[in-house]
Amino acid sequence: MDELLLRELRANPEYELVLFDRLPAGERRALADLSREPGFYGVLRPQGGSELVLRSVDRDTALLFLTLREPGSLPAYARASLGEAAPRTVARLVADGVLEVAGDRGFVSGPAAMELLRGGSGASGDGRLASLSLAALRAAQALPLEDAERLTWFLYAFNRRPLTPAWKRLLPNGAAVERYLGIAAGGANRARLNRSWSRVETQGWLSWKARGRPASEPSRPAATYKLFVSPLPEALADSFGAILEALTAARARQFKVGANANGLLRPDKIVAYFTGFEPLAEAAAEVRQRLGGAPAHGVPFTSGIGGDGLLSWGVDPPQTEWGSFVGDSWRLWLARRLAQAILAARRSPASGVEPWSFALERLRLDGIDTITWTPGALLWKES
Repeated sequence: MDELLLRELRANPEYELVLFDRLPAGERRALADLSREPGFYGVLRPQGGSELVLRSVDRDTALLFLTLREPGSLPAYARASLGEAAPRTVARLVADGVLEVAGDRGFVSGPAAMELLRGGSGASGDGRLASLSLAALRAAQALPLEDAERLTWFLYAFNRRPLTPAWKRLLPNGAAVERYLGIAAGGANRARLNRSWSRVETQGWLSWKARGRPASEPSRPAATYKLFVSPLPEALADSFGAILEALTAARARQFKVGANANGLLRPDKIVAYFTGFEPLAEAAAEVRQRLGGAPAHGVPFTSGIGGDGLLSWGVDPPQTEWGSFVGDSWRLWLARRLAQAILAARRSPASGVEPWSFALERLRLDGIDTITWTPGALLWKES
């Protein structure tokens, strides 16, 4: 990526930069929340039937775009302000089509610039979760969908078990789930749950927080670490007591379970929350010790703990990008970016780049290790 800083760059002429104040009233209303964010400038609007997408931009990006309307290398002021983040920042802007870089066949961006952007293998790693993640990407690429939101939810839901009539009858609601897990009144796990956990309301989930958390603990930690516990749905009734014991022993601050058949058939059916990686790793060790050889379901786009897919983790990302969806979870944040990149690559068939491969490369530029699906420190350092 360092080579990008030595090459000639230019603002993509298919984009028009529009100040927020000069947008039509309807667009200003739609962007009202963004307009209150420090540094917000306006939008990049595609021109003349371009297949690029509308993008919101901050003042720094707008200044760089205006500066590079006249092609040249990265300006000295930008090198100084970006520091060591300069190569990755420029690579992201080229990958997203905001800037173009001079190549052997003229100025290129997006998938056509992939060889200049590539800083890693661009491949997926070994193990069950890596295989599931790659299968999800290839399946998404094959779908005849052009809507980013629908493709996002396809990726997010990948590896969910089908909702059969038998599961509907067995687990129609939260009360049935509680009976299935042994936490209803008189259930085998009810006393254990009541000793250490108190119920909290969470839409679409059955959720509990640990009793007796320290008063000094922040209610919203800087980063939320998530442990995904993913046994097959049919193994969950027998294993839930051991999972509950493990999360209690490891002092998880909160956990949630799917509230009906649909919730227990999703791969991320149990999610526990921690304020750091060390307590999460302790909980994973406790669960592994107690569950033994429980059959694994497996959560795509998470970082595996062990190779079988039973346990994995992620960290909810910082909400810092213009146009990001506030409240996106770790997996939804990943799925949204992957879907957008797959569609961008489809719109550039002449590049010869497989959409799934470009999606991996684009995500790597966001600081994600796409070999292990581990959230890298750069995600927060450069936010």
